[in-house]
Order: sequence, then structure tokens, then C-alpha cells
Amino acid sequence: MLKTNTQSPMLPSSAVAHQNPSSAKKHLLPKNHPDLLQPVRQWLDAIEVNDRQLARFLSKVIPAQCPFERDIKLFGYLVVHIPPLCKLNPLYDQFVGLRFRALCYLVDQCGEDIQSYA
Repeated sequence: MLKTNTQSPMLPSSAVAHQNPSSAKKHLLPKNHPDLLQPVRQWLDAIEVNDRQLARFLSKVIPAQCPFERDIKLFGYLVVHIPPLCKLNPLYDQFVGLRFRALCYLVDQCGEDIQSYA
């Protein structure tokens, strides 16, 4: 399982002075509302990759980059903006972590070159 740094980021004093608490992102759900995807997130984070075939499969199936973002224009006017698809997927971070663990397994345990999975 991956462990992240628990320290808060250091911001320059000028950036801290310009922060506005009212501009903070507001949650759409109340704080006491349960996160229905939390069990799925925990399950994906708990998957240990220790099989070469599984690692290869995950590395091929999970994309290396966030899928496309497009602006559709007609006669120079913006008609539709399609956001990056990773922003629409609430489990994107878990899938990226799973792909990273699979690639690490292939390199560290199997000694494979992962250039073809990029």
C-alpha cells in the first residue's frame, strides 16, 4: 500500500496572504453524509500486485494519461467543452495508484522494461 507525505505544503507568505476562505471549494454533500465509494476505494488501494500476468494486464488496461479534453468549435465559436475524463471518474486516483503498483512490480520483481506501457 502506498503511504503519502502527511506534511502540509509550504506556501510563500504572499500566497498565504491572498488566500480567501470564502473561495474554498464547497462540498456538495453534507459532512455527515457517508461516502458510498469509500469501500471501493479501500478495496482498490488494498490490491497487491504479485502476479506477472495481472501486472501486465493492469498496465495495459489502465491508461498512462488522463483521457482527452476537447473543445468542439463550429465557425470559430465554442459549441461544447468536454472536460478531461479523469475529472469525471471518482476512482481515478485509485486506478492510477494500482497501475503504478503494477509497473513497480514488473520492474522490481520481474526485471521487465516498461517502456512499452508508457
